[in-house]
Amino acid sequence: MTSVLYDAPGPRARRLSLVVSLVAAVVLLALFGALIAALAAPRVSGGVTVPGLFDPSRWDIFGEATTWRAIWGGVVGTLSAAGLAAVLAILLGMVISLLRSARTRWITVPITIVLEFIRGVPVLLMMLFILLVLSTGQYWAVVGALALYNGAIIGEALRAGLDSLPRGQREAGLSIGLSPLRTRLAIEFPQAFRQMTPIIVAQLVVLLKDTSLGYIVGYSDILRVMMNNLSSFYGNRYLFSLFFVCLAVYLVINFTVSFIARYLSRRLA
Repeated sequence: MTSVLYDAPGPRARRLSLVVSLVAAVVLLALFGALIAALAAPRVSGGVTVPGLFDPSRWDIFGEATTWRAIWGGVVGTLSAAGLAAVLAILLGMVISLLRSARTRWITVPITIVLEFIRGVPVLLMMLFILLVLSTGQYWAVVGALALYNGAIIGEALRAGLDSLPRGQREAGLSIGLSPLRTRLAIEFPQAFRQMTPIIVAQLVVLLKDTSLGYIVGYSDILRVMMNNLSSFYGNRYLFSLFFVCLAVYLVINFTVSFIARYLSRRLA
């Protein structure tokens, strides 16, 4: 079927497209080869010659059980902080969406000001404030800051989901004798969650990645365990190896969460 939106490319345009694609592929392969060569080349660090990244001596620490126990401890620290913060963020988001949907300006105006303040402050500054001012410890500083910031985002998403529902949903609940709050919780919230599930799950993935900010406040997450504790224990020659494994661990966790999100989206479609 011939497209009516644009003319089909002729022989000259197809040849030009092929040449450009081949040149781009060659350039990308050359850059990739240069990167591999740079990583494989020995280098001098602190006056000591260190073998290339692909030398087995740069990876031998991953054959020790102590290394993986430390990494597992970092994974548990990351997941425990992210899991609790996610639950608190969803609960806070529900409360925020209720307050933002209130009928009186005495409620909506103050909560809007608070939300704008929370969304305008970097998460790291929230962690430092909670840690230094409230003296809660690193764990609760990370959990509290992530719950506040992401709760504000999820609350706005849920409010948008509630506003998108037909007015008949609320009127039907009120007509059968439910209170406005019961109508919100029993009829409107389940539908809003279904509509906003992709947005909420995407925000929870952001929450999971933001746990790495706990590195700054001294929380023992994956990043701090691998890039600080293990690198200090084994030495800087393993720094890039630890970085690569840390990256792989984060990718596995985030891909798993994304897979669950896609599965939920299909189930709720």
